Amino acid sequence: MTQPSKYRIKPRQATLARYKDGSPTIKIEFPFSPEDVALVKTLPGRKYNPDHRIWTCPPTKHAVKMLKEWAFVIDKKLLDFMRKADPPPVLEIPGLKKKLFPFQKSGVAFLQNKDGRGLVGDEQGLGKTIQALAWLQLNKNKRPVIIVVPASVKMNWLKEIRAWMSDVSVEVLQGKSPYSFKADIIIINYDILNGWLNTLIELQPKVIIADEIQYVKNSKAKRTKALRKLSRFTKNFIALSGTPIVNRPVEFYNAIQMINPELFPNWQNYVRRYCAARNNGFGLDVSGASNTDELHEILTDSIMIRRTKQEVLPDLPDKIHSFFPLEMHPEMVIEYEEAEDNFIEWVQRKKGKAAADRVAGAEALTEIEILKQIAVTAKLPAAIDWIKDFLDTGEKLVVFATHRFVIDRLMKDFGKVGVKIDGSVSGGERQVAVEKFQNEPETRLFVGNIKAAGVGITLTAASNVAFLELPWEPGSLSQAEDRCHRIGQKDTVNVYYLLAEYTIEEKIAQLLDSKRKVLDSVLDGVESADEGMIMTLIEDYEEA
Repeated sequence: MTQPSKYRIKPRQATLARYKDGSPTIKIEFPFSPEDVALVKTLPGRKYNPDHRIWTCPPTKHAVKMLKEWAFVIDKKLLDFMRKADPPPVLEIPGLKKKLFPFQKSGVAFLQNKDGRGLVGDEQGLGKTIQALAWLQLNKNKRPVIIVVPASVKMNWLKEIRAWMSDVSVEVLQGKSPYSFKADIIIINYDILNGWLNTLIELQPKVIIADEIQYVKNSKAKRTKALRKLSRFTKNFIALSGTPIVNRPVEFYNAIQMINPELFPNWQNYVRRYCAARNNGFGLDVSGASNTDELHEILTDSIMIRRTKQEVLPDLPDKIHSFFPLEMHPEMVIEYEEAEDNFIEWVQRKKGKAAADRVAGAEALTEIEILKQIAVTAKLPAAIDWIKDFLDTGEKLVVFATHRFVIDRLMKDFGKVGVKIDGSVSGGERQVAVEKFQNEPETRLFVGNIKAAGVGITLTAASNVAFLELPWEPGSLSQAEDRCHRIGQKDTVNVYYLLAEYTIEEKIAQLLDSKRKVLDSVLDGVESADEGMIMTLIEDYEEA
């Protein structure tokens, strides 16, 4: 006699199911057994529904693989769904002003396939910002957009939006006191997010992009609470970070929750499984890492795409140059503007004579150096923040400057993880500094004077170079960059020019860049006369 349906023994199976909102899940059914319950409880995001006596978990390849290993029958619809999980290619993005590398197109396709909820975790220098902006350009109907960033990169986001996107208005928010504005894209730094929270919620944002998402690692911090609350008011949430999650799993729990709260709903389970959580006598120490291969597999199955430079090397040129605007310290903006006004007055008095007068040219160089020193001093706090954020990715960095006070300031802040070479370092000490940087993992920053350290040494332990100050001779840039780009260096070298915004530094950088196209002459080692650079600058200010 056939048993009544409510008494039928359930098969051990996993099938594709849907919630009321249409989102997919894996439905797991089996006759009760303590052994199977213990197994299913190890699946990330698993939940038990007591009314229907079934378990569910997010649809990841890891979950399907584990269920197969436990001899569960996998439904054909679920297998077909998992096969279709790979994103289709994005062939064209109307209105995008520049071309993407193939791997960047794959990143945009990933975000599109995840309906704008995901983490782009590419290694530093591979264009996470660009991929996020390309996705925004592809989805023009999703406005307004709120982009939350570290203060040191606010102006770079503005620069990249203008360079890549079409037909958008942008507002960069300043200060903690809200004011009225209207824009398609709003850029705000983490430090002031809490003060603007209610104003931003009222905008009903369609998309939130959180750059350097590890900034919200502390659950008790105001910025974390503010971003988590804001994330509840939008459908699309994109996180960016170059820091490997498997190195510091605890720092990314909040990010994972904001992208997909179903994946790891229980913090205690997460830290015990992936953070090697242990009681140290004072509380729970969650600073470690455990089961990292499993965590990486689950995340890449569900919410994350991560590529390293080595993986995408065929797509990349030998060097990638980026001009990175930094805000000046507010108290020094007036000082710089006064000095610039004095220089313009000097230029106007000398108008027409400077080009022919070597004495005037030398005097101009002195006046220009005053502007340069004020500019570099004014941007130092922002530059230090940028360097800190960069080193948090775990990669090594080479920084070049010209003035002793700049190098000394950097060593004051980064002496525990850095070495330097300038005019004060002897020949023997030079080699010790180089060997420490090349061979010691904990020595992650090299600070060098462009003339003293720009030639004759090898720094291939890094594939990232930043210039805090620019020389007059374009060939000196090429020589300094090539400390990293030498025989033995297989990575693309990312070169960052950290420039004080709206200052003479940008003008000098533009001249150097134009000479890079002549700069191919520069990058091939052909010198340009510094006199020509100075005269071009003077002529530019003559027209001011």
